[in-house]
Amino acid sequence: MAHAKQAKKRIRQTERAEARNRPVRTFTARRVRDARAAIATGSPEAARSLRLAQSALDRAAKAGVLHRNAASRRKSRLAQALKRAGAAR
Repeated sequence: MAHAKQAKKRIRQTERAEARNRPVRTFTARRVRDARAAIATGSPEAARSLRLAQSALDRAAKAGVLHRNAASRRKSRLAQALKRAGAAR
């Protein structure tokens, strides 16, 4: 356990930030998971799922929950996966 006053405050701040960020992280992760599943199964809804996932990633980056480069990288990889799945058929 922290002893310094500043360290105790830091713990409190971190707990509040985690609570604030958790719903955004969960929402984003679910959208990405749904998109990956739709792409893997070849669902006709895959493109729509991709758009929803990209939107969620953008929102997470805007909120500061996810670094903008990380969000961009994930969006790119999802789009590549959709393109590969389309080319495979």
